[in-house]
Amino acid sequence: MTPREKILQLRGNSPLILPSLLLCDFGDLQSEIALLEKAGVRALHLDVMDGMFVPNMTYGMPIVEGLSRHTSMPLDVHLMIEDPSRYVEQFAAAGSDLITVHVEACSDLKGTLEQIRDLGVASGVALNPDTPLETILPHLELCDLVLCMSVNAGFGGQSFNPVAIEKLNQLVQIREQQRLEFILEVDGGVNVDTIQDCYDAGATWFVAGSSIFRQPCYQLAVSDLTAAATG
Repeated sequence: MTPREKILQLRGNSPLILPSLLLCDFGDLQSEIALLEKAGVRALHLDVMDGMFVPNMTYGMPIVEGLSRHTSMPLDVHLMIEDPSRYVEQFAAAGSDLITVHVEACSDLKGTLEQIRDLGVASGVALNPDTPLETILPHLELCDLVLCMSVNAGFGGQSFNPVAIEKLNQLVQIREQQRLEFILEVDGGVNVDTIQDCYDAGATWFVAGSSIFRQPCYQLAVSDLTAAATG
């Protein structure tokens, strides 16, 4: 099974909670993965930041590769980096199942999405709250996933921006009109108070950071988020 096929197998899972590993304990990563698997998590979200496209720096290919050796869960790799086409091949080789790039960071979005698909990896496009939806519309047929950011990528401590809800509603209509099947994902400020509005607007995949890793029990946190999504 190709990495893309692993992602497409999960397409019908809704709501799907994807822990953002940015806040996990990297000193004991294997134990963290075991706890997440026990909590019923089906896929992991990895935020890769380069200190250029966004002001923060996180991790790169070695963490992706290490995770791929210790879990069979699909890896949803979110590249918040300048000119991601330079590194797509390396991240695919490291074990990424889904690679999402930012429209704001791509000089050739179509070419980058095709590059990801050609590697057998699922392709995603992300856009920040202030980025018009029109910037991605010509390339939706090349997307397995569209990630609507409800905060600006790379900045911590931001409040949920409801513009993501508007974009999700529009994307649902466009998906139906064009008979496409891309997954709708939301990232940023997702918690038990915001997740239902996103779910009602059409999102089925939800990236969660502090609402999981800053809770005493991962299993309860994932269960609470899942229940809150469907009301």
